Amino acid sequence: MGRAFVAGLAVLAALTGCTVQTPDGEGKRRSPVHIELPSETPAPDRTPAGGGDTPSATPAPDDDKPAAPAPPRVLWSRGDTGRDVRELQARLRQVAWLFEGPTGTYGEQTERAVSGFQGKRGLPRTGKTDAVTWQRLVRMTREPGRWDLYLMGGQQADPPDPRCRTGRVLCIDKTSRTLRWMIDGRTVSTMAVRFGSQGTPTREGVFSVYWKSRDHVSTLYDSPMPYAMFFSGGQAVHFSADFAARGYAGGSHGCVNVRDEQAIAELFAQVRNGDRVVVSW
Repeated sequence: MGRAFVAGLAVLAALTGCTVQTPDGEGKRRSPVHIELPSETPAPDRTPAGGGDTPSATPAPDDDKPAAPAPPRVLWSRGDTGRDVRELQARLRQVAWLFEGPTGTYGEQTERAVSGFQGKRGLPRTGKTDAVTWQRLVRMTREPGRWDLYLMGGQQADPPDPRCRTGRVLCIDKTSRTLRWMIDGRTVSTMAVRFGSQGTPTREGVFSVYWKSRDHVSTLYDSPMPYAMFFSGGQAVHFSADFAARGYAGGSHGCVNVRDEQAIAELFAQVRNGDRVVVSW
């Protein structure tokens, strides 16, 4: 066999890793040829051209952050009616934020009274009675009785006593606990009033104002009676600080008490000696 042929077989064996028979008959194992493969292409550099760190992912929302507290639940608001609204109005009357009713209807005056009460105590002035407003009002007032809820001091009696329809009259209604200042049948002003207790009742009938005393003090009871307008002996229409503070929990010694000082100051300025006073049920 020629040497060129044998050399060719050797090359082929080196390439294939096969056993090659040499001319002397001994088989020798050839290791395969090591072929250098190109290394793995490196990943492209994704760093921004301007350098710096790779932007991080958008952070997940903080699920542990406490949610904002829900607003207090609204119990009653404008347009509502019923016994609960009547109690609300009765309690507002006790703290001198409402002077009419109770009517049992949540109207404009009740809304305005609730808003004023809220603002005075640093609560949001919504005019709606929510749970927080109601709890604050309940702590400041007493449970209204039937008289407070349904006999409605300060609510106009309709119609007025027929004796009130002519001339200048202080028309006082014990049923509605109302004083109406009337001129020729027209109501000029209305205010809530309180009467004498059981032992010293306010007299009923037709009287006339016979004496006015701006800064009067009772000589019998040593108590102030500002804006007093006397109509029957020692009984007079006058402002009562006790009525303003305690409402219908108290009573007078027969006088007609008014708790709205501004209202009675204006009334005192208008009433004359000789004007008629009608006290009736």
